[in-house]
Amino acid sequence: MLGKPSIYKLLLPGVLLLASLASHAQASGDITAAAKAFLETLDATAKDQAVFAYDDAERVNWHFVPKARKGLPLKAMNSQQKTAALQLLQTCMSAQGYQKATAIIALENILKVLEGRGADDDYRDPGKYYISIFGTPDAKKLWGWRIEGHHVALNFSSVNNSLAAGTPAFLGSNPGIVPSGAEKGKQILKQEAVLGFELLNSLDKSQQEAAIIQTDAPGDIITGNRRKAMLLDPPGLPFSKMNPRQQQLLKQLVGVYIDNYTKLYADILLKEITAAGWDQMHFAWAGVHAWGGGHYYRIQNPAILIEYDNTQNNGNHVHTVLRDLKNDFGDALEEHYQAAHLH
Repeated sequence: MLGKPSIYKLLLPGVLLLASLASHAQASGDITAAAKAFLETLDATAKDQAVFAYDDAERVNWHFVPKARKGLPLKAMNSQQKTAALQLLQTCMSAQGYQKATAIIALENILKVLEGRGADDDYRDPGKYYISIFGTPDAKKLWGWRIEGHHVALNFSSVNNSLAAGTPAFLGSNPGIVPSGAEKGKQILKQEAVLGFELLNSLDKSQQEAAIIQTDAPGDIITGNRRKAMLLDPPGLPFSKMNPRQQQLLKQLVGVYIDNYTKLYADILLKEITAAGWDQMHFAWAGVHAWGGGHYYRIQNPAILIEYDNTQNNGNHVHTVLRDLKNDFGDALEEHYQAAHLH
C-alpha cells in the first residue's frame, strides 16, 4: 500500500488547489459528517444539481467515458466546495485509493496536451467530474453518493455512519504510461499491471493453457457499465491449481484493488471473498504477455469480479473495475435495511 497522499501544490492546474487539505488520516472516518459539511457549502441552486432521492434511477446510471452527466461538477464549485468534496472522498478511500483517483482526474490536463486540443476545448477537462448525493446523509439512515467522470466512477453507500458498499468502482488511465513531457513515465495504475504480468509469467505451460482464455484481448472490460455484473465464462485457472507463490501473487493482486478503500471497508470485502472461498477464485488472461500490446485479465469468485483491460491506444489505455457481485450499489445492504424496517 502506498503512503499518505502528498500535498499537491497544484493537483489540477487552474481548478483545484489542495495545499490546504489535511492528511488522509485526519480527514477519514466520519462519512456522514463529511457529506453534511459538503452540502453546507452549497447554495440552493447547487444543491438542486447535487442531491437526488436515494431511489432515483440516476443512482445506478453510471459510466466511465466522457459524456453528459448529472450532478454538481468540480468546475462549478468554489475552492471551499472542492475541498469539502475531496474530503468526502477521503473518508471512503485509503491513501493509495485517494492518490489514484485524484491523479486520474489530473491526467486530463496531460491528455489534453497529448491530443493537441486547443485552450478552449473542454473535452478533456479535470473540472468535469461530478458529485451526486443520494438520499439524506444521516448517521442512522441509508444514503449514498458518487463521484464520476472520465475514468473515475466510484459509488458509495452508507448506513450507521459507516461505508457499507463501495462498488461498482471504476478507475482508468489514458495514457497508461505518459509517453512524453514533464511527467514522462508516470504510471498511475502500475501495480495492477506489474502484478498481473508477474502472475501470468509465473505459470507453467499447463497452467497458462487453463488461464489464457483467448489470444486477443477484448476491446474493453466485458461487463461495461451494466447494472448487474455476473461471473464470466470461461473462468480461467483456479486458485487450487496454483502453487503457494502464485496463490500469494493472486492475493496481492486482489489486494491492490480492495486496498483502494479504507481499511475497515477493505476488511469487509476481504471477509466476503474469504467466505465465498479462495478455492473458488479464478484467474483468466487474454492478449500479450508484456506491456506494449493489448492485454486483459479478470479475477473472480462468487463474491467479486475484477476486470483489467488495456487494449486501446496500442496497449496504453487502462480500464479497471471492481464489482461486488452481491452488494453493487448497496443492493444487499438496501434489502437488509428495508427488511429490518418492515419489522
